[in-house]
This record gives sequence, C-alpha cells and structure tokens, in this order.
Amino acid sequence: MHPIASKPLAAALFAAVVAAAGPAAGEPHHYRARYDASLLGFPIGQAAFESRFDGARFEVTGSFASAGLARIFDRTEGSVTAKGALAPAAPKPERFSLDYRNGDKRQTTEIRFADGRVAATENDPPPKPRGDDWIAVAGAELRRAVDPLSAMLVRADAPDAVCGRTLRVYDGQTRVDFVLDAATGRDRLDAGAVTCRARFVPVSGYRKGRSAIAFLRDRARILVAFAPLGETGVYSPVEAAIGTEIGTVRVRARSITRVD
Repeated sequence: MHPIASKPLAAALFAAVVAAAGPAAGEPHHYRARYDASLLGFPIGQAAFESRFDGARFEVTGSFASAGLARIFDRTEGSVTAKGALAPAAPKPERFSLDYRNGDKRQTTEIRFADGRVAATENDPPPKPRGDDWIAVAGAELRRAVDPLSAMLVRADAPDAVCGRTLRVYDGQTRVDFVLDAATGRDRLDAGAVTCRARFVPVSGYRKGRSAIAFLRDRARILVAFAPLGETGVYSPVEAAIGTEIGTVRVRARSITRVD
C-alpha cells in the first residue's frame, strides 16, 4: 500500500476504513466483516474484522494483509484492536494496539486513553532520532484525539448528519484531521450509502516536505461511504476511494454479517 505518512499510519488507516461498526446499546451483538482493497483494478489487500458490542461497550479486532501483486513487492500483514465506549457524540477509546509487519521489519504500537485524551503511547522499536524538519506532536493536539479504528465508529440520528464533522486521528506517531463533508453528484460511491468527501489535514508527527503528505493535503481525492447497521444509529464504512501519487486505492466490503 502506498505510504501516507508512515508505514504504521498506512496500516492503521487501512484498518480504519474497513472496520465494521455496531450498536451502542441493548443486548450484545457480534458482527463479522471482510474487505478487499485494490489499486488500478489490481488486488493489493484483504482484511477481516470481528466487532463486539455490549451495551455502550465496543471492541473491534481484526487482521489485514497485502494481496495479489502487492504481496510480491511489499509483503505486509498485521493485526489491530480497539476497545472503549460509544458516547452519544463520539467514541471514547480506552486502548488501541497495532502489530504491523512489513517484510522482515516489525512494529508494535500501544495507545492508552484517559479523560478524553491520549494518556500514553508505546512504540517498539522506538522512533529514530528526528531531524530539524520533524514536526513534533504537542500535548494539546492529543486532546479529543482518537485512534484510527475508533474514529470510524460514526453515530448519527439521520443520514444527512453522518458527514459535517472532523475526525481527530492519532496512530501513535502522526496526528491528522479528516474533515468530512457531504459528497454530491459523481463523487457518490455506493448508491445505498452516505458518501463523505474527506479532506486530509496533517497536524503533527511528520517530516516537512514529505511528498506523500503534500499530495494528500493538496491534491488527493478521498471518499468514504457509510451505511447504517440495522436500526442502531451507527454508520459503518462500506466503501472508500483514496487518491495517492500512484493511483486510487479502493476498498470495498465483500460481506458484513451479524453472527448472533
């Protein structure tokens, strides 16, 4: 997959796009989802997720891996977990973990949350020393920030309320905002879903002059389609199109089924 700001961020955002959501209240529910990713029509990735909801508690666990030609040139696989509570306005994550392997390299990230902000971050191996061109993450930028999986648990009272919000995402290294606006006309993806245009706004935790960052900020066309999951009031991503310097990455739901 084409890098966004870092290999872990690319993996986490791929997982976020394909995370299935669930109900915020009532009896326990369990959902299973499978997604495929492609670039220029060629398969590049697959993912499988298990989502469990018990009252206002949620836990999403999943795995993802490169596929097709991408696996020949860039062997990538990993697992990801997020857990916490679904508040009325936005999710309140408590813990996020990412175990990411790219060839012979392995990266693990653990993020803990408390009182509406990032409380601690652990990266193994730790980041290398940064140069003067590195934009460091400030403490204030971690307030109300959530992990990539939790960010995609969108609660809305009606379809027209899904977009018109900003997702403050932190992956353990990089802080970005995704500003969602309603898409119109030919920008719409799945006909039965709500399509949002996403504007990528880098905040911190990246190197100045990075071409991938500049492309996503200034030129990328990013669309995410959300569909309601039953009568839960929670909307889940079912399709996405993400412009990169080498083409558009497309992610589509192969299946989303209720297990119980």
